[in-house]
Amino acid sequence: MKITQAIKMAFASICSTKLRSFLTMLGIIIGVMSVTVLVSIVQSTTNNVSDTLSQLGGNVISATVTSRRSNKITTSDLKSLENNPAIESVSPIISGSSTAKASGNSSSVTLKGITGEYEDIQNISVQKGRYILDVDNDNRLQVCLIGVTAAKDLFGHTDVEGETIRISGRNFKIIGVLEEDGSSQRDSNDSVIYTPFTTAQRIMQNSTISSFYVSATNEGMLNMAESAVDSFLLEKTGDEDSYTITNQSDIADSVSDVTNSMTYMIGGIAGISLLVGGIGIMNIMLVSVTERTKEIGIRKAIGAKKKDILAQFMIESTVLSCMGGVIGIALSAATIFGMNQLMSADYTISAGISLIALAFSAILGIVFGLYPANKAANLKPIEALNL
Repeated sequence: MKITQAIKMAFASICSTKLRSFLTMLGIIIGVMSVTVLVSIVQSTTNNVSDTLSQLGGNVISATVTSRRSNKITTSDLKSLENNPAIESVSPIISGSSTAKASGNSSSVTLKGITGEYEDIQNISVQKGRYILDVDNDNRLQVCLIGVTAAKDLFGHTDVEGETIRISGRNFKIIGVLEEDGSSQRDSNDSVIYTPFTTAQRIMQNSTISSFYVSATNEGMLNMAESAVDSFLLEKTGDEDSYTITNQSDIADSVSDVTNSMTYMIGGIAGISLLVGGIGIMNIMLVSVTERTKEIGIRKAIGAKKKDILAQFMIESTVLSCMGGVIGIALSAATIFGMNQLMSADYTISAGISLIALAFSAILGIVFGLYPANKAANLKPIEALNL
């Protein structure tokens, strides 16, 4: 029997019992959807985090003093760190939540106080206006940079350079608008307002420096720069447990380890759904063999060989599982699209995972269809016709 004829017969058999065929494929559909959607979400999230970290650069170190009993760190102390050949620049930072008001509107924003070096360390881009300069910090000027989301919430548009907003009872002149981040993460620059560090200290009534960023001269000097920061903080605090130091490489490695573990775990859980779907196919194929015993007997009586019967049922089970896989991938794509529209997310379906899921569903059809097909092929014509 030709392979094309066997495929036609398989489709004819599937179409003759549409509801039962769909219910049989349901396990495969759910399994493929689970694998494809969940793994695609994890991979997209990982890629977004990796892109963010790569934009920050692999030579950035962040330090935070966690103890309030430590000696006070001053801006001149931080400037002394720049004398180390492994360190290029240092920038203190202070942050908190606040409410900004303008044009009769109000918006909850993240307020961050920074110095001129911060923009270079964190690779911040301004689409209109200028950065915060040293003169702004020296004179504690009430000027700010604003993210696009905050600008739209307050003014309805982003052409706001030169406008005035009110924060904590003080008027601030907008000197620049940040480039759109487009990230849905909590620390996105789109909802941030940056002010001079000294101005933010006055607003938040906090004269201490508890957090700062350091950029190493290059990635090869990262460990030396981290050691310099560690020595500096140990001298200031006297206790190595009173501060934390992290660098972007450590964060990237940790993110990669966590997401890889999540991918394997989610893939394993979703794989169980595919196995259940495969068992469902085997059960239905066994029922089909029983129902079509006379048909098998007649075909054998008129000359059909064992391999013909085996091929027919194997192809039928494989077509069932492959159709389930294709439908599952199509529904996965629709689900990802719907999530992007509803959540303003940027998830992308993984082509590699889709192909693996489809191949796995085909393999399940072959494996779980083998026993029913072999049972059908081994039926003797006389016994089959008498049943």
